[in-house]
Amino acid sequence: MAPVYGYPRGGGRSPWAMLRPGPRSSLPRQLSWMPLGPEDNAELAALIARAEAVDNPPYRTTAQETADYFVDPIYSGVAGRDQEGVMRAFGLVRLRPAGEIYASMTGVVDPVSRRQGIGGALLHWQAERARHLVGAERAGHPREHSGEHGSAHVVTTVLEDDERMQEHLDRLGFAPKRWYREVRRSLALEIPSVELDRFLAIEPWSPAIDDAVRRAHNQAMGDAWGAHAVSPEEWVAGATFVVPQWSFVAMDRSGDRGRVAGYLRSSRYEQDWEALGWREGYTDMLGVLSDYRHRQVGSALLTAAMRAYAVDGMDYAAAGMDTDNPSGATELYESLGYEPTRGTILYVLDV
Repeated sequence: MAPVYGYPRGGGRSPWAMLRPGPRSSLPRQLSWMPLGPEDNAELAALIARAEAVDNPPYRTTAQETADYFVDPIYSGVAGRDQEGVMRAFGLVRLRPAGEIYASMTGVVDPVSRRQGIGGALLHWQAERARHLVGAERAGHPREHSGEHGSAHVVTTVLEDDERMQEHLDRLGFAPKRWYREVRRSLALEIPSVELDRFLAIEPWSPAIDDAVRRAHNQAMGDAWGAHAVSPEEWVAGATFVVPQWSFVAMDRSGDRGRVAGYLRSSRYEQDWEALGWREGYTDMLGVLSDYRHRQVGSALLTAAMRAYAVDGMDYAAAGMDTDNPSGATELYESLGYEPTRGTILYVLDV
């Protein structure tokens, strides 16, 4: 079977002719395995909801979010159904080719079907699918993925207390690479005032400035591990839960034309609040361009967001950060009173 898999974005055609997940003989025979595509999204979301009701992670995944699993132009997925046709497990690999190639893995097993070897087999299947997708991408674009830019990484995230999954990944050759920390800050505490330099101002997010912020984001994140240039389509797709009135831009008005110095994009994940036990405004994206990183721009953006969250009755301001971030994100959040709540680990397999 030729190792060419995927589903063209916006193609308006059924994926079944193109989704070829590869040999399924290694998957447990308790379930019947078939390719997974966008038309399965309702069943997929229901499966994840059943798992989250038992596992009780500090979030809940909506059908809108699972629909985004199929946005990537190249992916390979498989679903296992029981004798009644109910989806009991799934595994999905998505490929993002951008200089360095990243293949991300996600999957879950229904609580009623666990401890039968399905989860471990799915992880093995995903790792093999990722290798095939990477090989196909390299073969199709040999110049783009040659030399120092030809490295590829298979990645997946695990909650820091999920030792069983970490053991599975260790056996498959994955290694922990990055540590991420969720933080929160009570809005019952006094919100400090931050004075900015002359010509710097915190302004509301607006559609007119949106693409300039996207370009600034690509510039600010250019050196971050795993970063890639975000296209206009990806930028829009990532804004499903964004709240414009909770989002802000730091503008440098010292010249004839304003320049983006920093930005903060916030989202409202109401589906998580019951599991969390509180209401929060979530900072999805915070960036400061290098010329402004010692001018309190990050602090001014975060405090502006805190005030907006408080006005709308939120209990906490929350965010996620890379604990290895060299830009000083850890110190920034700590200085404003954010405290850690939970963490995840990014596991990586270099191929």
